[in-house]
Amino acid sequence: MISLKVTDTIYQVKQAFLIMTQQRTLKRLSKLISYILGHKPAEFGLVPDRDGFVKIKEFLKAVCEEEGLRYVRRSHIDEILITLSHPPVEIKDNYIRATDRDKLPKNNPAQTLPKLLYTCVRRKAYPYVLDKGILPMGFGRVILSSVPEMAERMGKRKDRMPVLLTVQTQGSLEKGTLFYEAGDTLYLADSIRTGCFTGPALPKQKEAAIIKETLVEKTEQKFPGSFIMDLKDKNDPKKASRRKKKSKETAWNKDLKKQRKQKRELPPWRR
Repeated sequence: MISLKVTDTIYQVKQAFLIMTQQRTLKRLSKLISYILGHKPAEFGLVPDRDGFVKIKEFLKAVCEEEGLRYVRRSHIDEILITLSHPPVEIKDNYIRATDRDKLPKNNPAQTLPKLLYTCVRRKAYPYVLDKGILPMGFGRVILSSVPEMAERMGKRKDRMPVLLTVQTQGSLEKGTLFYEAGDTLYLADSIRTGCFTGPALPKQKEAAIIKETLVEKTEQKFPGSFIMDLKDKNDPKKASRRKKKSKETAWNKDLKKQRKQKRELPPWRR
């Protein structure tokens, strides 16, 4: 009986210690989340909307990029909301924001701009961007950074190997582009016109393949009940000679059949 009581007390102490450590880790995590969403989202490559919301998916990607925080999942956020009496965050649908947002940076028009800004686009969208310009993707405005490493970090959340583009701010301003502040190193713009940014050249082989595919698609358009004549066959002398041989063979076969029929027919005096 004594041994059972001792083991019970040891088990209770362990459980209490685990609960305490769990609460401490949750409090530390909640403080970090409130700092990210309520103070310095730009440090983590995040831009809240007008109401201070950020997509939970984007938020978790940003948090898991930090060393020692790769374990964080949606379940940890839910646990913070359930266990803490005054959670520092709130969730609406698939978005999260800090309850205290007084220190969030406001998206005011930028007064001073660096000469160069950086942003990333998906590889598949790069040919379209070269033709039409940089347009918002997944956010109301184009997000740019004065640090190329941060731009690449943000770009890798959507594409493993994004294309890094360099934006000339002076040329963009001359074409009427307005820039807005989104933190210490992040800026926003409605769009970036062609001629105001540079990027790597498209591979010539890929360009040739794309042109070839488009030409093939145009020439091979088939409609129901129709066929496409191969004009190459007419100009091919080998195929033309084959056709002549076949026609001669068919004519010779017809003559043989007529002769056989004539032999089979009885003469008139034996009918």
